[in-house]
Amino acid sequence: MGSRVGVVGAGYVGLTSAACLAHLGHHVICVDNDEAKVAALRTGAVAIVEPGLPELVREGLEENRLVFTSDAQALHECEVVLLCLPTPMGTGGTADLGVLEDALRTLATVLPPDCVLVTKSTVPVGTAARIPALSGLAGTAVVSNPEFLREGHAVEDFLRPDRVLIGAAEHDRESADRVAALYAGTGAPVLRSDSASAELAKYASNAFLAVKLSFVNTLAELCERVGADITKVTGAMGMDDRIGPAFLAPGPGWGGSCLPKDTRALLRAAEARGVDFAMVRNALQANDRQQAMVLRKIRRAVTDSVDGSLAGTRIGVLGLAFKAGTGDLRDSPAVAVARQLTRHSAVVTAYDPCVPAGTPGLDGIRVVDDPYLVAKDAGALVILTEWPEFRSLDWAELATDVDRPVIVDTRNLLDERLLTGTGFTVLGNGTTGASDAGRTF
Repeated sequence: MGSRVGVVGAGYVGLTSAACLAHLGHHVICVDNDEAKVAALRTGAVAIVEPGLPELVREGLEENRLVFTSDAQALHECEVVLLCLPTPMGTGGTADLGVLEDALRTLATVLPPDCVLVTKSTVPVGTAARIPALSGLAGTAVVSNPEFLREGHAVEDFLRPDRVLIGAAEHDRESADRVAALYAGTGAPVLRSDSASAELAKYASNAFLAVKLSFVNTLAELCERVGADITKVTGAMGMDDRIGPAFLAPGPGWGGSCLPKDTRALLRAAEARGVDFAMVRNALQANDRQQAMVLRKIRRAVTDSVDGSLAGTRIGVLGLAFKAGTGDLRDSPAVAVARQLTRHSAVVTAYDPCVPAGTPGLDGIRVVDDPYLVAKDAGALVILTEWPEFRSLDWAELATDVDRPVIVDTRNLLDERLLTGTGFTVLGNGTTGASDAGRTF
Protein backbone atom coordinates (compact mmCIF):
# COMPACT_ATOMS: atom_id res chain seq x y z
CA MET A 1 0.00 0.00 0.00
CA GLY A 2 1.31 3.43 -0.94
CA SER A 3 1.94 6.39 1.33
CA ARG A 4 -0.27 9.45 1.75
CA VAL A 5 1.79 12.15 0.09
CA GLY A 6 1.27 15.89 -0.19
CA VAL A 7 2.88 18.00 -2.89
CA VAL A 8 2.90 21.78 -2.43
CA GLY A 9 3.17 23.50 -5.81
CA ALA A 10 1.84 22.33 -9.18
CA GLY A 11 4.58 23.84 -11.27
CA TYR A 12 7.05 21.87 -13.36
CA VAL A 13 8.66 19.91 -10.53
CA GLY A 14 5.55 19.65 -8.37
CA LEU A 15 3.22 18.40 -11.07
CA THR A 16 5.75 15.89 -12.36
CA SER A 17 6.43 14.64 -8.82
CA ALA A 18 2.72 14.37 -7.98
CA ALA A 19 1.79 12.51 -11.17
CA CYS A 20 4.77 10.15 -10.99
CA LEU A 21 4.27 9.33 -7.30
CA ALA A 22 0.61 8.54 -8.00
CA HIS A 23 1.76 6.28 -10.84
CA LEU A 24 4.06 4.49 -8.37
CA GLY A 25 1.03 3.67 -6.22
CA HIS A 26 0.96 6.47 -3.65
CA HIS A 27 -2.09 8.57 -2.80
CA VAL A 28 -1.17 12.14 -3.67
CA ILE A 29 -2.74 15.50 -2.85
CA CYS A 30 -1.27 18.33 -4.89
CA VAL A 31 -1.90 21.83 -3.54
CA ASP A 32 -1.49 25.04 -5.51
CA ASN A 33 -2.88 28.51 -4.76
CA ASP A 34 -3.66 29.17 -8.45
CA GLU A 35 -7.33 28.19 -8.52
CA ALA A 36 -7.57 28.39 -12.32
CA LYS A 37 -4.65 25.99 -12.67
CA VAL A 38 -6.18 23.63 -10.11
CA ALA A 39 -9.52 23.67 -11.92
CA ALA A 40 -7.82 22.81 -15.22
CA LEU A 41 -5.76 20.01 -13.67
CA ARG A 42 -8.87 18.44 -12.18
CA THR A 43 -10.09 17.94 -15.75
CA GLY A 44 -6.74 16.47 -16.81
CA ALA A 45 -5.68 19.59 -18.72
CA VAL A 46 -1.90 20.05 -18.47
CA ALA A 47 -0.43 23.33 -19.73
CA ILE A 48 3.19 22.20 -19.30
CA VAL A 49 4.85 20.70 -22.37
CA GLU A 50 6.37 17.46 -21.09
CA PRO A 51 6.19 14.05 -22.81
CA GLY A 52 4.09 11.55 -20.85
CA LEU A 53 2.95 13.99 -18.17
CA PRO A 54 -0.64 14.58 -19.37
CA GLU A 55 -1.17 10.82 -19.58
CA LEU A 56 0.08 10.27 -16.02
CA VAL A 57 -2.10 13.07 -14.67
CA ARG A 58 -5.18 11.57 -16.31
CA GLU A 59 -4.23 8.11 -15.02
CA GLY A 60 -3.90 9.40 -11.46
CA LEU A 61 -7.26 11.15 -11.64
CA GLU A 62 -9.05 8.14 -13.13
CA GLU A 63 -7.62 5.78 -10.51
CA ASN A 64 -8.37 8.20 -7.64
CA ARG A 65 -4.74 8.36 -6.56
CA LEU A 66 -4.22 12.00 -7.51
CA VAL A 67 -6.16 14.99 -6.17
CA PHE A 68 -5.71 18.67 -6.96
CA THR A 69 -6.84 21.38 -4.55
CA SER A 70 -6.14 24.95 -3.50
CA ASP A 71 -6.93 24.16 0.15
CA ALA A 72 -3.81 23.39 2.20
CA GLN A 73 -6.03 21.88 4.92
CA ALA A 74 -6.30 18.83 2.67
CA LEU A 75 -2.75 17.90 3.74
CA HIS A 76 -3.70 17.30 7.37
CA GLU A 77 -3.37 13.50 7.14
CA CYS A 78 -0.32 13.28 4.90
CA GLU A 79 2.66 11.22 6.01
CA VAL A 80 5.12 13.03 3.75
CA VAL A 81 4.79 16.51 2.20
CA LEU A 82 7.05 17.66 -0.64
CA LEU A 83 7.82 21.36 -1.08
CA CYS A 84 8.01 22.02 -4.83
CA LEU A 85 7.93 25.80 -4.90
CA PRO A 86 9.71 28.41 -7.01
CA THR A 87 12.95 29.81 -5.60
CA PRO A 88 13.78 32.47 -8.21
CA MET A 89 16.96 34.48 -8.28
CA GLY A 90 16.77 37.35 -5.85
CA THR A 91 18.95 40.35 -5.12
CA GLY A 92 22.63 39.74 -5.79
CA GLY A 93 22.02 36.30 -7.28
CA THR A 94 20.89 34.61 -4.07
CA ALA A 95 17.73 32.51 -4.04
CA ASP A 96 14.49 34.26 -3.09
CA LEU A 97 12.72 32.07 -0.52
CA GLY A 98 9.66 34.30 -0.12
CA VAL A 99 7.17 31.83 -1.65
CA LEU A 100 8.65 28.96 0.34
CA GLU A 101 8.47 30.87 3.62
CA ASP A 102 4.84 31.85 3.00
CA ALA A 103 3.96 28.22 2.39
CA LEU A 104 5.74 27.11 5.55
CA ARG A 105 3.72 29.51 7.67
CA THR A 106 0.52 28.00 6.28
CA LEU A 107 1.74 24.43 6.74
CA ALA A 108 2.61 25.08 10.38
CA THR A 109 -1.11 25.12 11.15
CA VAL A 110 -1.91 22.09 9.00
CA LEU A 111 0.64 19.30 9.14
CA PRO A 112 0.29 16.42 11.62
CA PRO A 113 3.13 16.14 14.13
CA ASP A 114 4.53 12.93 12.61
CA CYS A 115 4.66 14.28 9.05
CA VAL A 116 8.00 14.42 7.23
CA LEU A 117 8.56 17.70 5.36
CA VAL A 118 10.70 17.36 2.23
CA THR A 119 12.50 20.21 0.43
CA LYS A 120 12.47 19.29 -3.24
CA SER A 121 12.82 22.90 -4.36
CA THR A 122 16.37 24.06 -5.00
CA VAL A 123 17.25 25.93 -1.83
CA PRO A 124 20.43 27.49 -0.35
CA VAL A 125 22.67 25.29 1.72
CA GLY A 126 21.42 25.14 5.29
CA THR A 127 17.74 25.74 4.47
CA ALA A 128 16.55 22.35 5.70
CA ALA A 129 18.23 22.97 9.03
CA ARG A 130 16.63 26.41 9.33
CA ILE A 131 13.06 25.42 8.37
CA PRO A 132 11.83 24.56 11.89
CA ALA A 133 12.83 28.01 13.13
CA LEU A 134 11.53 29.77 10.01
CA SER A 135 8.12 28.16 10.08
CA GLY A 136 7.22 27.37 13.64
CA LEU A 137 7.35 23.68 12.73
CA ALA A 138 9.58 22.80 15.65
CA GLY A 139 9.74 19.05 16.03
CA THR A 140 8.79 18.34 12.40
CA ALA A 141 11.34 16.21 10.58
CA VAL A 142 12.82 17.95 7.53
CA VAL A 143 14.54 15.99 4.76
CA SER A 144 16.34 17.34 1.69
CA ASN A 145 15.50 15.48 -1.53
CA PRO A 146 16.63 17.64 -4.47
CA GLU A 147 15.22 17.00 -7.93
CA PHE A 148 17.41 16.26 -10.95
CA LEU A 149 14.76 16.49 -13.66
CA ARG A 150 15.58 17.52 -17.21
CA GLU A 151 12.85 19.41 -19.01
CA GLY A 152 11.67 17.29 -21.90
CA HIS A 153 12.69 14.15 -19.98
CA ALA A 154 11.19 14.84 -16.55
CA VAL A 155 8.82 11.85 -16.39
CA GLU A 156 11.57 9.51 -17.52
CA ASP A 157 14.01 11.02 -15.04
CA PHE A 158 11.56 10.68 -12.14
CA LEU A 159 10.52 7.10 -12.86
CA ARG A 160 13.99 5.91 -13.92
CA PRO A 161 16.43 8.17 -12.05
CA ASP A 162 20.16 7.50 -12.03
CA ARG A 163 20.13 8.26 -8.29
CA VAL A 164 17.85 9.41 -5.49
CA LEU A 165 19.61 11.75 -3.05
CA ILE A 166 18.27 12.06 0.48
CA GLY A 167 19.77 14.40 3.04
CA ALA A 168 18.77 14.08 6.69
CA ALA A 169 20.20 14.32 10.18
CA GLU A 170 22.21 11.26 11.18
CA HIS A 171 19.89 10.60 14.12
CA ASP A 172 16.78 10.67 11.93
CA ARG A 173 17.18 7.64 9.70
CA GLU A 174 13.48 6.83 10.08
CA SER A 175 12.43 10.00 8.26
CA ALA A 176 15.00 9.39 5.54
CA ASP A 177 13.70 5.83 5.17
CA ARG A 178 10.14 7.08 4.72
CA VAL A 179 11.24 9.39 1.90
CA ALA A 180 13.33 6.64 0.30
CA ALA A 181 10.29 4.36 0.34
CA LEU A 182 8.49 6.75 -2.03
CA TYR A 183 10.94 5.74 -4.75
CA ALA A 184 10.96 2.00 -4.10
CA GLY A 185 9.15 1.35 -7.37
CA THR A 186 11.91 2.98 -9.42
CA GLY A 187 14.69 0.59 -8.42
CA ALA A 188 17.12 3.51 -8.34
CA PRO A 189 20.14 3.63 -6.03
CA VAL A 190 19.51 5.76 -2.94
CA LEU A 191 22.34 7.99 -1.74
CA ARG A 192 22.23 9.15 1.91
CA SER A 193 23.89 12.29 3.20
CA ASP A 194 23.41 15.18 5.59
CA SER A 195 20.98 17.84 4.36
CA ALA A 196 23.68 20.44 3.62
CA SER A 197 25.52 18.03 1.31
CA ALA A 198 22.30 17.17 -0.51
CA GLU A 199 21.45 20.85 -0.99
CA LEU A 200 24.94 21.67 -2.25
CA ALA A 201 24.98 18.68 -4.61
CA LYS A 202 22.04 20.14 -6.55
CA TYR A 203 23.77 23.50 -7.05
CA ALA A 204 27.08 21.82 -7.84
CA SER A 205 25.52 19.56 -10.49
CA ASN A 206 23.90 22.44 -12.35
CA ALA A 207 26.95 24.67 -12.09
CA PHE A 208 29.18 21.89 -13.42
CA LEU A 209 26.89 21.46 -16.45
CA ALA A 210 27.00 25.23 -17.01
CA VAL A 211 30.80 25.19 -16.89
CA LYS A 212 30.85 22.31 -19.39
CA LEU A 213 28.53 24.16 -21.78
CA SER A 214 30.53 27.39 -21.57
CA PHE A 215 33.70 25.38 -22.19
CA VAL A 216 32.32 23.87 -25.39
CA ASN A 217 30.92 27.20 -26.62
CA THR A 218 34.32 28.85 -26.14
CA LEU A 219 35.98 25.83 -27.76
CA ALA A 220 33.68 26.27 -30.78
CA GLU A 221 34.94 29.83 -31.15
CA LEU A 222 38.52 28.57 -31.06
CA CYS A 223 37.67 25.96 -33.70
CA GLU A 224 36.52 28.73 -36.03
CA ARG A 225 39.74 30.67 -35.48
CA VAL A 226 42.02 27.69 -36.22
CA GLY A 227 39.98 25.99 -38.95
CA ALA A 228 38.91 22.99 -36.89
CA ASP A 229 35.43 21.41 -36.67
CA ILE A 230 33.77 21.36 -33.25
CA THR A 231 31.70 18.29 -34.10
CA LYS A 232 34.84 16.28 -34.77
CA VAL A 233 36.63 17.67 -31.72
CA THR A 234 33.76 16.92 -29.33
CA GLY A 235 33.17 13.57 -31.01
CA ALA A 236 36.67 12.56 -29.99
CA MET A 237 36.31 14.08 -26.53
CA GLY A 238 32.99 12.39 -25.82
CA MET A 239 34.38 8.90 -26.36
CA ASP A 240 36.53 9.36 -23.27
CA ASP A 241 34.56 7.85 -20.35
CA ARG A 242 35.94 10.53 -18.06
CA ILE A 243 34.29 13.24 -20.17
CA GLY A 244 31.27 11.64 -21.86
CA PRO A 245 29.26 13.00 -24.82
CA ALA A 246 26.52 14.83 -22.90
CA PHE A 247 26.52 18.65 -22.85
CA LEU A 248 29.20 18.87 -25.54
CA ALA A 249 27.05 20.50 -28.24
CA PRO A 250 27.63 24.22 -28.82
CA GLY A 251 24.74 26.65 -29.06
CA PRO A 252 23.66 30.25 -28.55
CA GLY A 253 24.25 29.95 -24.79
CA TRP A 254 22.69 28.03 -21.92
CA GLY A 255 19.54 29.01 -20.09
CA GLY A 256 16.30 27.67 -18.67
CA SER A 257 14.79 27.87 -15.23
CA CYS A 258 17.65 26.20 -13.35
CA LEU A 259 21.18 26.59 -14.69
CA PRO A 260 21.42 30.41 -14.72
CA LYS A 261 19.95 30.99 -11.25
CA ASP A 262 21.61 27.97 -9.63
CA THR A 263 25.02 28.81 -11.05
CA ARG A 264 24.77 32.37 -9.76
CA ALA A 265 23.51 31.15 -6.40
CA LEU A 266 26.49 28.81 -6.03
CA LEU A 267 28.87 31.61 -6.94
CA ARG A 268 27.27 33.96 -4.37
CA ALA A 269 27.39 31.26 -1.70
CA ALA A 270 31.10 30.72 -2.39
CA GLU A 271 31.86 34.44 -2.31
CA ALA A 272 29.98 34.88 0.96
CA ARG A 273 32.26 32.30 2.53
CA GLY A 274 35.50 33.60 1.04
CA VAL A 275 35.86 30.94 -1.67
CA ASP A 276 37.05 32.19 -5.08
CA PHE A 277 35.10 29.99 -7.52
CA ALA A 278 36.66 31.62 -10.57
CA MET A 279 35.69 28.92 -13.07
CA VAL A 280 31.99 29.37 -12.26
CA ARG A 281 32.28 33.15 -12.61
CA ASN A 282 34.08 32.70 -15.93
CA ALA A 283 31.37 30.31 -17.16
CA LEU A 284 28.73 32.97 -16.51
CA GLN A 285 30.77 35.62 -18.29
CA ALA A 286 31.37 33.31 -21.26
CA ASN A 287 27.64 32.67 -21.50
CA ASP A 288 26.93 36.39 -21.63
CA ARG A 289 29.48 36.76 -24.43
CA GLN A 290 27.96 33.90 -26.40
CA GLN A 291 24.82 35.81 -27.34
CA ALA A 292 26.92 38.74 -28.54
CA MET A 293 28.95 36.31 -30.65
CA VAL A 294 25.75 35.01 -32.28
CA LEU A 295 24.64 38.56 -33.05
CA ARG A 296 27.99 39.29 -34.71
CA LYS A 297 27.63 36.16 -36.82
CA ILE A 298 24.13 37.16 -37.95
CA ARG A 299 25.38 40.63 -38.84
CA ARG A 300 28.21 39.15 -40.89
CA ALA A 301 25.79 36.80 -42.65
CA VAL A 302 23.42 39.62 -43.56
CA THR A 303 25.71 42.62 -44.11
CA ASP A 304 29.14 40.99 -44.68
CA SER A 305 30.37 42.96 -41.65
CA VAL A 306 30.29 42.12 -37.92
CA ASP A 307 29.11 45.65 -37.15
CA GLY A 308 26.83 46.25 -40.14
CA SER A 309 23.34 47.67 -39.64
CA LEU A 310 20.37 45.32 -39.37
CA ALA A 311 17.81 48.13 -39.49
CA GLY A 312 14.76 47.02 -41.44
CA THR A 313 16.22 43.60 -42.25
CA ARG A 314 13.81 40.69 -41.92
CA ILE A 315 15.26 37.84 -39.86
CA GLY A 316 13.52 34.47 -39.62
CA VAL A 317 14.11 32.73 -36.29
CA LEU A 318 13.56 29.00 -35.82
CA GLY A 319 13.23 28.14 -32.13
CA LEU A 320 12.45 30.24 -29.06
CA ALA A 321 12.42 27.69 -26.21
CA PHE A 322 15.66 27.39 -24.26
CA LYS A 323 16.03 23.83 -25.56
CA ALA A 324 14.09 21.30 -27.62
CA GLY A 325 11.36 19.26 -25.94
CA THR A 326 9.86 22.10 -23.93
CA GLY A 327 8.00 25.35 -24.39
CA ASP A 328 9.90 26.97 -21.51
CA LEU A 329 11.11 30.49 -22.33
CA ARG A 330 12.66 31.26 -18.95
CA ASP A 331 16.17 32.64 -19.47
CA SER A 332 16.06 31.31 -23.02
CA PRO A 333 19.17 32.26 -25.02
CA ALA A 334 17.03 32.02 -28.17
CA VAL A 335 14.70 34.73 -26.88
CA ALA A 336 17.68 36.79 -25.75
CA VAL A 337 19.17 36.70 -29.26
CA ALA A 338 15.80 37.51 -30.86
CA ARG A 339 15.43 40.50 -28.54
CA GLN A 340 18.92 41.71 -29.42
CA LEU A 341 17.93 41.58 -33.07
CA THR A 342 14.86 43.72 -32.43
CA ARG A 343 16.96 46.18 -30.40
CA HIS A 344 19.12 46.58 -33.51
CA SER A 345 15.95 47.36 -35.50
CA ALA A 346 15.70 44.04 -37.33
CA VAL A 347 12.20 42.75 -38.14
CA VAL A 348 11.99 39.36 -36.44
CA THR A 349 9.53 36.59 -37.31
CA ALA A 350 9.87 33.46 -35.18
CA TYR A 351 8.47 29.95 -35.06
CA ASP A 352 8.68 27.37 -32.28
CA PRO A 353 6.51 24.22 -32.21
CA CYS A 354 5.68 24.75 -28.52
CA VAL A 355 5.40 28.54 -28.40
CA PRO A 356 2.08 29.80 -29.80
CA ALA A 357 1.43 33.24 -31.23
CA GLY A 358 0.40 35.68 -28.52
CA THR A 359 2.71 34.20 -25.88
CA PRO A 360 3.39 36.91 -23.25
CA GLY A 361 6.82 38.46 -22.94
CA LEU A 362 7.72 38.42 -26.63
CA ASP A 363 6.90 42.02 -27.50
CA GLY A 364 8.49 43.08 -30.76
CA ILE A 365 8.88 39.49 -31.98
CA ARG A 366 6.25 38.26 -34.42
CA VAL A 367 5.49 34.63 -33.55
CA VAL A 368 3.84 32.52 -36.26
CA ASP A 369 2.32 29.04 -36.27
CA ASP A 370 3.88 27.89 -39.56
CA PRO A 371 7.66 27.47 -39.91
CA TYR A 372 7.55 28.38 -43.58
CA LEU A 373 6.27 31.86 -42.77
CA VAL A 374 9.58 32.80 -41.14
CA ALA A 375 11.31 32.62 -44.53
CA LYS A 376 9.14 35.21 -46.29
CA ASP A 377 11.56 37.88 -47.63
CA ALA A 378 14.07 37.05 -44.87
CA GLY A 379 17.61 38.39 -45.07
CA ALA A 380 18.71 35.34 -43.07
CA LEU A 381 17.29 32.36 -41.22
CA VAL A 382 18.66 31.70 -37.72
CA ILE A 383 18.31 28.34 -35.94
CA LEU A 384 18.37 28.93 -32.18
CA THR A 385 16.70 25.82 -30.71
CA GLU A 386 17.63 22.26 -31.69
CA TRP A 387 14.12 20.99 -32.54
CA PRO A 388 14.57 17.74 -34.56
CA GLU A 389 11.55 18.60 -36.75
CA PHE A 390 13.49 21.47 -38.27
CA ARG A 391 15.52 18.84 -40.13
CA SER A 392 12.30 17.67 -41.79
CA LEU A 393 11.44 21.04 -43.33
CA ASP A 394 11.53 21.42 -47.11
CA TRP A 395 14.67 23.52 -47.28
CA ALA A 396 14.42 23.87 -51.06
CA GLU A 397 11.01 25.49 -50.61
CA LEU A 398 12.34 27.75 -47.87
CA ALA A 399 15.15 28.84 -50.21
CA THR A 400 12.60 30.13 -52.74
CA ASP A 401 10.94 32.38 -50.15
CA VAL A 402 13.95 34.08 -48.58
CA ASP A 403 15.40 37.34 -49.83
CA ARG A 404 18.93 36.14 -49.09
CA PRO A 405 19.64 32.36 -48.89
CA VAL A 406 21.69 32.41 -45.68
CA ILE A 407 21.31 30.25 -42.56
CA VAL A 408 23.04 30.91 -39.26
CA ASP A 409 22.85 27.49 -37.61
CA THR A 410 23.86 28.06 -33.99
CA ARG A 411 23.05 24.43 -33.11
CA ASN A 412 24.74 22.71 -36.08
CA LEU A 413 21.40 21.03 -36.68
CA LEU A 414 21.45 20.82 -40.48
CA ASP A 415 23.72 18.71 -42.65
CA GLU A 416 24.80 18.47 -46.27
CA ARG A 417 22.19 15.82 -47.09
CA LEU A 418 19.37 18.24 -46.22
CA LEU A 419 20.75 21.29 -47.99
CA THR A 420 22.50 20.09 -51.16
CA GLY A 421 21.10 21.85 -54.17
CA THR A 422 19.16 24.45 -52.20
CA GLY A 423 21.63 27.27 -52.74
CA PHE A 424 21.73 28.09 -49.04
CA THR A 425 24.94 29.36 -47.49
CA VAL A 426 25.31 28.09 -43.93
CA LEU A 427 27.34 29.56 -41.09
CA GLY A 428 27.54 26.95 -38.37
CA ASN A 429 28.89 27.17 -34.84
CA GLY A 430 32.51 26.12 -34.55
CA THR A 431 32.45 24.29 -37.87
CA THR A 432 34.73 24.58 -40.88
CA GLY A 433 33.89 27.75 -42.76
CA ALA A 434 31.84 29.22 -39.93
CA SER A 435 34.32 32.04 -39.34
CA ASP A 436 34.34 33.25 -42.94
CA ALA A 437 31.72 33.17 -45.69
CA GLY A 438 30.23 29.84 -44.64
CA ARG A 439 29.52 26.82 -46.87
CA THR A 440 27.19 27.05 -49.85
CA PHE A 441 25.14 23.99 -50.81
